[in-house]
Amino acid sequence: MHCYDCSQEGHNEATGIGCCTRCGLFTCANHSLIMRSPVQRPIGVIPMTSALPARRLVCGACRTAEAA
Repeated sequence: MHCYDCSQEGHNEATGIGCCTRCGLFTCANHSLIMRSPVQRPIGVIPMTSALPARRLVCGACRTAEAA
């Protein structure tokens, strides 16, 4: 799979490294960001937050939209 953003810019040779967890488009290393996300799991009725955050990949457009 090729990076969607690179394809829009006319650079079809860029290989995608993963799928954006927000929009689902493939993205390359230059157009993606690895974000940390807290993981919560229920312990009885109280959610417990893990000490180690999970990773998720987002494209630049989705990261900009989340920050706005």
